[in-house]
Amino acid sequence: MNDLQISRRALMMGAAATTAWLASPVRALTQSAGPSLTLPASIERLIGQMTLEEKAGQLTLLAAAWSGGAATTLNPAGASSNFEAQLEQARAGRLTGVFNGNGAEMARQMQKAVMEGSRLKIPLIFASDVIHGFRTVFPVPLGESASFEPELARRTARAAAIEASAAGIDWTFAPMVDIARDARWGRGVEGSGEDVLLGELMAAARVRGFQGDDLTGDRNLLACAKHFAAYGAAEAGLDYNTVDISERTLGDVYFPPFEAAFDAGALSVMASFNELSGVPATANHWLLTDVLRGEWKFPGFVVSDYTGDEELIAHGFAADARDATKLAFLAGCDMSMQSSFYIDHLPSLVEEGEVPMAMVDESVRRVLAVKHKLGLFDDPYRRIDPRRETTRIRTKEMLSLAREAGRRSIVMLKNDGDLLPLPKSGQRIAIIGPFASGQHDLVGPWNVYGTDADAVDLATGVRAAVNDSSMVSVTEGCKVDEPIEGGIPAAVAAASAADVVLLAIGESTNMSGEAQSRVSITVPDAQLALADAVAATGKPVVVILKNGRAMVLDGPVRDARAILVTWFLGSESGPATADILFGDESPSARLPVSFPFATGQEPYYYAHKTTGRPNPEGELQPYKAHYRKYPNKALFPFGHGLTYGDIAYSNLKLGSDRMSWNGKIAMEATVTNSGKRAAEEVVQLYIHDAAASITQPVRELKAFKKVKLAPGESKTVNFELSRADLDFVGQQLGPTVEPGLFRIWIAPSAQADGVSGSFMLMAEG
Repeated sequence: MNDLQISRRALMMGAAATTAWLASPVRALTQSAGPSLTLPASIERLIGQMTLEEKAGQLTLLAAAWSGGAATTLNPAGASSNFEAQLEQARAGRLTGVFNGNGAEMARQMQKAVMEGSRLKIPLIFASDVIHGFRTVFPVPLGESASFEPELARRTARAAAIEASAAGIDWTFAPMVDIARDARWGRGVEGSGEDVLLGELMAAARVRGFQGDDLTGDRNLLACAKHFAAYGAAEAGLDYNTVDISERTLGDVYFPPFEAAFDAGALSVMASFNELSGVPATANHWLLTDVLRGEWKFPGFVVSDYTGDEELIAHGFAADARDATKLAFLAGCDMSMQSSFYIDHLPSLVEEGEVPMAMVDESVRRVLAVKHKLGLFDDPYRRIDPRRETTRIRTKEMLSLAREAGRRSIVMLKNDGDLLPLPKSGQRIAIIGPFASGQHDLVGPWNVYGTDADAVDLATGVRAAVNDSSMVSVTEGCKVDEPIEGGIPAAVAAASAADVVLLAIGESTNMSGEAQSRVSITVPDAQLALADAVAATGKPVVVILKNGRAMVLDGPVRDARAILVTWFLGSESGPATADILFGDESPSARLPVSFPFATGQEPYYYAHKTTGRPNPEGELQPYKAHYRKYPNKALFPFGHGLTYGDIAYSNLKLGSDRMSWNGKIAMEATVTNSGKRAAEEVVQLYIHDAAASITQPVRELKAFKKVKLAPGESKTVNFELSRADLDFVGQQLGPTVEPGLFRIWIAPSAQADGVSGSFMLMAEG
């Protein structure tokens, strides 16, 4: 009975989508917004020469049978398939390309098979999950976003593109631009955190880095914004789970980073696994056609996520493989990844009149247009050169950038009594914890080609930084999730013999990333027991936290004298951390996610609403919006981070207390470093719309600037707001601005006072 109901609904939706599509003219790609994707006549003619199966092949992407690096684990279906069989599929025109393959030689053999053995000789496209580096691994995207430096993100994406393109790769499944506001969700590690503005800036920067100035260049990759849309809003932070949010929230929070990626030139987008208000994204016509192409005029192509079309059946949305193919394709998903549904079922769907041939031609045209844009028709071997693969990988310049990116991603949460930076001599240092040493848990999750074996660990980095490495001891103490025999006594002995302890604890690589949702975002119990024992020695402790999400820091971890959030820093993890520990660089990163008091606060994000019963400043009051024992705040809020300076904010000045409807308002504040060391401060501008027709967040980040300050130096930091900066999605679901009072803060975090004031936006005319 359920199958019958699903089939009827699917049939109705499929018929409606077909009718809607046929009622509108085929849009030429040249009429779409964004870069011109005009096809040369010779390529356009290919579409007329292709069989239905060859067209479906151009819309079919498979995992490489000859896979590389960690792809054998990440894509087990690809690892178990046969390379010779895949070569035959390529010759027969049954696939558009493969992903996560084994380098330039694999790509050369596959491309040669197509260019010499296929009927139409349409070049393959080679894709990969190049998320935060290729062989040189940079900090995970969430960690890099802590730098608050879009230019750094552009540079690391550029470096990743240079390495990956040398290995025959044309296309990366990055950047992930999902806003993630529930730290239980493991995939937040791939994105830029909880804030919309930071998410937009990082999305655009990474697209520009991957794609460069000209996609035909052999050092550039096609970017793919993912996951469209609202994957980061999965209920309860459970990966793949349901998403049910308003169109207004989509417009205010989840859509803007995608629009920023497309404005920066991204020509592919990946549909998300989740359903959106009852309709899976892979078959969501409103999302993929009405919004993406109708409103935004996106000219590129849409690819499903790994078996996303197949999963329409498990969702209970499609009756079978043929039904899933029809629903996904008519919704606007141009390319099927891994399921083979399109090659298996699209031809018969067209032949039986259930899918318009013209719609298939349009999807093929989009794919061929992007291949043309990548220069593949001019030179199918453009990025395939086994000699280049050895000269562009892990160069001195790449590793230097990895170290720079690593240290600029480290957030100092605490530094009581100026324990840090440590002297390089005269102190006995005990490095204790499961991440103290060893080639493990360094490059982090979602890296296909980089390895821990090529990365530098904490102990190596510290020993290289101090004057006498014999003053450094290393003790494991416990495993990530379990004690080891004699581990705590050995750790206590090491701490007791030292002057300072570096406690290296947190999450392992496999605790973050896809399918790694956590019900409790705390440090594992075995490590907390270790921290308790070490703290009991009375020796000063620096917590060096390894993590891929915001975490709850409790007890001896929270109470440590100093805390560094070091994420997964990649190839140069140890040296980058040592640069901060010993003061070669001052920490300059800030939290891109809020660290809550308790897991039960999740989803927690700074830009929440006030509710009708906010707790006033001060003690918790009854019948107000807060949990028992905890305020509706973060322990360490978004934007928080310390430096080795002593920073103060003063002298707020507004150009006026009124902004005219078509005018702007200037504002400034003085930021002073009264400390003895140079510092770099992230000065943040927040606003709050005091009364609006749609309730507004308590604060919203509208701008930030990173400012270098010498000891004793003061600088004036200037910002400017226009009416467009005050936009929100209004009651009619369009951009809205209303006259009224706006509060502002120029501050070091989303919860800090800094300096504050207000202005009035005046009515038009």
